Amino acid sequence: MSLQEINEEKCEQLSQVDIGKAAILFSTPLCGTCKVAERMLEVVQAANVTYPIYKININFAPRYRELWQISSIPCLVVLQNGKVESRTYAMQSVDHIYKLLR
Repeated sequence: MSLQEINEEKCEQLSQVDIGKAAILFSTPLCGTCKVAERMLEVVQAANVTYPIYKININFAPRYRELWQISSIPCLVVLQNGKVESRTYAMQSVDHIYKLLR
């Protein structure tokens, strides 16, 4: 199971609605650490986290890179009702991410 890739327009939708929680992984395709983070999130997603997890190429999301103050990648942004609840840069382990997203 892979993470659904979104664009800046979908980020806009997620930031404007009260949908509860959602998580977005900011990354780039050529970043090895980002690929590890993505794989960890796929495992967490398979463990039935109760809200959606997306990914976006930070190069194509300059507005949200600025607005949400993303300083490096990979960065996992957790939204609560459209507002940034947390930013995580260090994906320590699958267990750590699972606990973060529960």
